[in-house]
Parts: sequence; C-alpha cells; structure tokens
Amino acid sequence: MKYYCVNKNAQSAPEDGEHEVHTEGCSHPPMSANKDYLGDLSNCHQAIAEAKKLYDNVDGCAYCCPDCHTR
Repeated sequence: MKYYCVNKNAQSAPEDGEHEVHTEGCSHPPMSANKDYLGDLSNCHQAIAEAKKLYDNVDGCAYCCPDCHTR
C-alpha cells in the first residue's frame, strides 16, 4: 500500500490540463497546500479512480505513477 494524493491545481500547459496523482515521497510532488489526500491505496489505478471523484481530468505522475501516466 502506498499513500496517494492529487494536485489541486491542474497542469498549466494547454495540452495537459489534468490534475496529477502522486505517491508520498515523489521526487516531483505538489506543494503541501495544493494536495488533496486520497489515502493508502494498493495501486495508482485505485488512486486515479479516487481522484476522478474530485476532478474530471486526472493523470498519474510520470515519475512516481508511470503505470498511470498517459500524456
């Protein structure tokens, strides 16, 4: 189990626009004030599903959630 969060701020690039899901300890995390905590989950796919309850456009971080990174 890993602890996951999602960035409250969408990526600024026009082609992105998604909220990224990160694990605790990611080398490229959002600032603490910009995190919505998703909890301890088994994998990034569960974290993406939880994040989609908060935001429509969600993607995994390329660094800590490569299996869920689509862009």
